[in-house]
Amino acid sequence: MMAEKNLIILNTVIVTPLGNRALKGEEMNRLAVVSDASIVIENGIIVYCGKAKEVPQKYMKANFKIVDAEGRVSMPGFVDSHTHLTFGGYRPDEFAERLKGRTYMEIMENGGGIQSTVNATRNAHFSELLAKSEWFIDRAVEMGVTTVEVKTGYGLDFESESKMLDVIGSIASNPNRKLNVVSTFLGAHAVPSEYCGRTEKYVDYIINEMLPAFKEKARFCDIFTEKNVFEIEDSRRLLKAAKNLGYGLKIHADEIVALGGAELAVELGAVSADHLLHVRDKGIEALSASETVATLLPLTAFSLKESFAPARKLIDAGCAVALATDLNPGSCFSGSIPLTIALACIHMDMTVEETITALTLNGAAALDMADETGSLEKGKRGDVVILDFDNYNMLPYYVGMSCVRTTVSDGLVVFDRMKNNY
Repeated sequence: MMAEKNLIILNTVIVTPLGNRALKGEEMNRLAVVSDASIVIENGIIVYCGKAKEVPQKYMKANFKIVDAEGRVSMPGFVDSHTHLTFGGYRPDEFAERLKGRTYMEIMENGGGIQSTVNATRNAHFSELLAKSEWFIDRAVEMGVTTVEVKTGYGLDFESESKMLDVIGSIASNPNRKLNVVSTFLGAHAVPSEYCGRTEKYVDYIINEMLPAFKEKARFCDIFTEKNVFEIEDSRRLLKAAKNLGYGLKIHADEIVALGGAELAVELGAVSADHLLHVRDKGIEALSASETVATLLPLTAFSLKESFAPARKLIDAGCAVALATDLNPGSCFSGSIPLTIALACIHMDMTVEETITALTLNGAAALDMADETGSLEKGKRGDVVILDFDNYNMLPYYVGMSCVRTTVSDGLVVFDRMKNNY
């Protein structure tokens, strides 16, 4: 009988970054390319990855599932290391208002924005949030995502944030899940209406009530460090408390104004500083000298008609750059990996090689998982994407369209567009 998670991919071109850490600067351009290759996955773990003629015969004789790539490219599964895909309601009318000229912050300051989603999420049943989250995850799998980070942040009170974490945890612990899910507590996403004008008190509430209770439910703690939201001192205070409890740290940094969020991320040893549209030169210098990953979210800048984060400047300065979608109901209602790739290459001046690294190994590093996934190497999880083509340059060239033929997560085929049997 064929064991689950035992798989051999034959007749493929392997394209992968290598290593167990984030690649920085020029390193991001270095991809290993192996033609006439095979990948062997046993019990969900890669046990061989290289030339087909060198596959140990014991695997060829075993009763493993066989996938013939027919000369197509196999890459690491994409890692979407920044999403907000668990939420109640939608906000299409606000999007229409932005198209007419109102800014994101204007809408937020007039009771819309995050607060409107908070209201809908607080009123949503667990089952409703779960079904919607799973729908988004299915779409991600179709685009080759094998690891996704999911944040809370639309509850902003104990009961609702706990409900969101339970939804994320339910997906993550489901033995039939189609990808790996990482949970992040983002109670400091906005100051809820009941704490209006009392930001310091809300931070106290998070530190004293939520952080201790949610430690077993969330791997990371994040905060929206922004002018007139959570400024540097409140952010430092909250993140230090989270770090003392054992949370990994992530920061929404320098998205709207240059506040110094990148520098704070480095100071506190955060795994990533995200957004960075307005990162300062000293923030770039700090990131380049650290292990903190600069996670860029081009879909958000695109949706808000803002300038893109300075990817070229960050990489040339020696930073480790990751890319993620920022799927959320307000500033970026898109989880499109193909459009993320196109924007990175066409508008952010990233090379195709840098973009692949940013969406695989560096995305994994932004979740402190570079030793588990993000590259096709012996000992890592069997997370693989097989493209429709034998040339990885097709990824940005087929603008905004998915090149993914097959997605393999933990050694299981979870999406096969040709067979439609996922």
